[in-house]
Amino acid sequence: MNALVENGILKQHLIDPVVCIRCNTCEATCPVGAITHDDRNYVVRADICNGCMACVAPCPTGSIDHWHPVALNAPYSIEEQLVWDDLPELQDAASLAPADAASVAALAAALAQTAAPAPVVSASPSSTIPPWSAAHAYTNLYTAKASATAKVTGNLRITEKDSGSDTHHVVLDLGELSFPVLEGQSIAIAPPGVDALGRPHMPRQYSIASARDGERAGYNNLSITVKRVTEHEGKPHFGVASNFVCDLKVGDSVNIVGPFGSTFLMPNHPQANLLMICTGTGSAPMRGFTERVRRESLAKKPHGKLMLFFGARTQAELPYFGPLTKLPAELIDVNFAFSRTPNAPKKYVQDVMLERAQEVLRLLRDEQTYIYVCGLKGMEAGVLDALSTIAQQAGLDWKAQAQAMKAQGRIHFETY
Repeated sequence: MNALVENGILKQHLIDPVVCIRCNTCEATCPVGAITHDDRNYVVRADICNGCMACVAPCPTGSIDHWHPVALNAPYSIEEQLVWDDLPELQDAASLAPADAASVAALAAALAQTAAPAPVVSASPSSTIPPWSAAHAYTNLYTAKASATAKVTGNLRITEKDSGSDTHHVVLDLGELSFPVLEGQSIAIAPPGVDALGRPHMPRQYSIASARDGERAGYNNLSITVKRVTEHEGKPHFGVASNFVCDLKVGDSVNIVGPFGSTFLMPNHPQANLLMICTGTGSAPMRGFTERVRRESLAKKPHGKLMLFFGARTQAELPYFGPLTKLPAELIDVNFAFSRTPNAPKKYVQDVMLERAQEVLRLLRDEQTYIYVCGLKGMEAGVLDALSTIAQQAGLDWKAQAQAMKAQGRIHFETY
């Protein structure tokens, strides 16, 4: 049953459409399949949600944590929630007619049967807490209804011109605006115009690709990594936000929302090792982590080992390929995986991880190692299988270790 029934009144679980950034974390986390979405909103089914709270901690914005009193026989429907631009006003529970005990019991029995066939989603492998030494993250300083304005100071294509992946590195300047960010956080950009229903386009989320002190150190700016979307599942599809961002010119102004994210953060203590695994634009937070460590190393500050596994279809489609090859080996151990190189076998990040099993194992044995995975959802299983194989071949109990790392804020997934 949705949340709790108290005194015959249902506390219905709702998602705030103003704050939600449509990152899909809640739907992927819900163990009973109670959350669904359309192109506009993420919503909760009142006939399935049992109030287990599994979705609350992983939500990067807090938009998931709303509980409204409603009459037991009149919850807000999915159809109503899908067209909301705001949450409805809270009703006074005292003004609602409570259901009798028989009605509560009958509904509970009916929901038990209804919810049984619901798909069970495996628990997320990602920690719901940040590393113990991570800096404090500020979130939700600006919303879709009260956004910040940034000016474009750079827009560079970072994949080769003849590749099928048109990916851009975009630098945004915040001027005098207070907009503190950390590596691993994200922002959202609201493209101008309206959708087919005449409503303003929803902001789209992008990971920050720069260090906390800016793309240009000491300035109030940040960078993001954006791939132009021209197809989806093999069919032509025009991504409104991605095309808007990729076409921005220096001097243009954009509305941004955020920052978001309070768990996918890098540790601050110098003994920490970072094992980073990514594909495509999932490289954005890894670039931020690496740049932070690079700047600290230039200041002669000690740091742990950095190891990166980075996958793309081809070298031409891999963002930041050139700059990555110029980073010193003593700073970071970089490993590429290309799945569509002509006349070469397909390689994915998990394949290259297995090739470097001994080095990965040394990191897994170290309690100061933090794992970060960012990219397409489909990579999760392969990465987890590779980590499990490497651990088990060395006699380690990977299942127990993964659970411990999760509880300690040492393993983080951000997939989409």
